Amino acid sequence: MQSSYSKKDVTLLLKDITGMVEPLETKQREALIQKGTHYCEMLPLEYRPSQKYIETYNTSLESYARPTANAVCQVSEKIYKLKGKNAVIVSLARAGIPIGILIKHYLDKKYNICVPHYSISIIRDRGIDKNAIDYILSCHNAQDIQFVDGWIGKGAIQNELRSALSDYPQISADLAVLADPANITDLCGTHEDILIPSSCLNSTVSGLISRTFLRDDIISPTDFHGAAFYPQFSKEDVSYQFINSIEKHFDFSTIVENIPRRTLGITEVKNIASNFGINNINFVKPGIGEATRVLLRRVPWKLLIAKDCQNDPLLTHLLHLAAEKNVPTEVYPLQNYKACGIIKNIADI
Repeated sequence: MQSSYSKKDVTLLLKDITGMVEPLETKQREALIQKGTHYCEMLPLEYRPSQKYIETYNTSLESYARPTANAVCQVSEKIYKLKGKNAVIVSLARAGIPIGILIKHYLDKKYNICVPHYSISIIRDRGIDKNAIDYILSCHNAQDIQFVDGWIGKGAIQNELRSALSDYPQISADLAVLADPANITDLCGTHEDILIPSSCLNSTVSGLISRTFLRDDIISPTDFHGAAFYPQFSKEDVSYQFINSIEKHFDFSTIVENIPRRTLGITEVKNIASNFGINNINFVKPGIGEATRVLLRRVPWKLLIAKDCQNDPLLTHLLHLAAEKNVPTEVYPLQNYKACGIIKNIADI
């Protein structure tokens, strides 16, 4: 699989489907998803950010590199304590890839160990790429594997991972993330809903690769799940700018903190769904990262902002996107989260 990442940083266990799938415009894709086509059977047309939005991203990166780095340091120390020098990082493509690279770099620099880092696909309702898992198991011990992602919204991918690994009981299904406002795991950098700047962009902060793809006419039973490479965006690629900006704030004297958990995020998600008459909780995307995804590649109905975050610079990129796309913004008494995106129902599209 091609990407703009160094092969020393990550091995992408993905089939290169560049040029095989025509990306679909957001509204067309959303209509198909809500009529029953699975999202993994299509590729979205990548959002091309405005110059103003790029400026907002750069400001966010400058402002929130340190808290992101602190979360990387915390979770890296937890992984080392758990797995030791034989740790094998397996990030979930694509949002997990830059996080996996940052953890790899931290462990390499702090403990002078060259941690293998693979990235594989997991798809909600379709499971994990078992060909990729089998490949990793042919090279490493099961107990050394640590799955990594960027953040947990309400826990759908963590649940998918647990379900998918029922066939691999020797592998831990605990997902390590930078931010877990859903309060599902202790293997996180923080339970706060922090802005991880890489969530603000798509392929241009993820090695120029698409989200992962799975469709029988292109992905055979012996293939890895697929992804496309976007070399046409190379001039806009900030994948290593992001990584380098975070690394500058690594603190190698970090001591692991025991962070108390609060109420489960799924409780809040169900309450939001009930309050807005939403039958499908998959339409409710809580947390800064998930809300950003809704605005970037779905058809949003509404953006909810926590009461005490109306003027928080943490959410500036979200407010820019909402304004660009004429998405209503509503102040809401969020507890676990600072923002929440809600997808528009097909009947209203």
